[in-house]
Amino acid sequence: MKKNFFRPSALALLGLALSSGVHAQSGSSNYNSSWYVAPSVNGIDPDGSFGVDKRGEGLGLRIGKPVSQHWDIQFGPTFSRAKVGSDRYDQSTLGVDGLYMFSRGKFRPFIMAGLGAQYDRVRSAGVTTGGTSPYVSAGLGFQAAFTERWGMQADLRHAYSRLSGNTFSFDRANTTTATIALTYTFDSPKAAPIARPVSVPYTPPVAMVEPAPMAQAPVPMTPPPAPAPMAPLPEPARFEKITLSSTDLFAFDSAELPAQHAKLDAIAQALGKDTSVKNVMITGYTDRLGSAVYNIRLSQRRADAVKAYLMQQGVGETRLMAMGKGEANPVVQCDEKKRPALIECLSANRRVEVDQITIEQRVQ
Repeated sequence: MKKNFFRPSALALLGLALSSGVHAQSGSSNYNSSWYVAPSVNGIDPDGSFGVDKRGEGLGLRIGKPVSQHWDIQFGPTFSRAKVGSDRYDQSTLGVDGLYMFSRGKFRPFIMAGLGAQYDRVRSAGVTTGGTSPYVSAGLGFQAAFTERWGMQADLRHAYSRLSGNTFSFDRANTTTATIALTYTFDSPKAAPIARPVSVPYTPPVAMVEPAPMAQAPVPMTPPPAPAPMAPLPEPARFEKITLSSTDLFAFDSAELPAQHAKLDAIAQALGKDTSVKNVMITGYTDRLGSAVYNIRLSQRRADAVKAYLMQQGVGETRLMAMGKGEANPVVQCDEKKRPALIECLSANRRVEVDQITIEQRVQ
């Protein structure tokens, strides 16, 4: 069969997918499970055995749905053709693909495998030959999100079909297809619910006094002195998560803290008074503006800056942990069109949480 002229493109896509996929693994673990459509334009390189050894073009439509954190399912038809003089080759397919997604961030590289049926037809010297055959395919590509609903998909796939039972003089064919599609998702992702702390009222124990044993004979008794009133028990300590607005701590797109900050000083003072509090987690978040990789790094730098500040105030390094989660766990969803208004609306998502096992501060 013929050589694969798409090989340089396949190697380039594979390198891009693998290099980007490693960084993208730390992106958001949430994903939008809504259905989406992907109308496409295709470039096809048919098997030269069909007699039309020339690249062609075509159209397609894919309907897809994420079914888990790592898998998408897509199905739909394509139609492609290639011409050399009066000779013409047409190919129509209907198939289903499984896409393994390396990331659910804004850039999503994937590998894919599929199967389906294809109809091949050749018109040459006034004679038409054709038939329907099964095929299997494999490929790789990526998706890129422009907004919450709009994006694109590009992929490169190679299909192998068995032509037995058709009118062709050969029994197998290989086809390489490059696809670029515009994707539209029907529903926006839903924000995860925010956990609220639950306070439990404290009921002090009731003091119990044992009755005095009865005397065997009537003896004059001196009544015991009345017990002194018990001092009320102190209110038990409560724990609350502290959320600090990144807008108050940092300038936009910055991880530089001011020389002094009252809220951070209060946290350091509380941790200094109660040295039993360990494993204090400092978690940085960003909004969805910018790439997922950049946002992870910015949120990590901000969490590290808060940790360094608390260490300068005397809190031991072994009691503190810092983690950046980028644009994960958004508090608000915003659809403003103008960038200044969108930045303002998303300010609640730019935050640092200080947390004792998920951040907590002891208060009285």
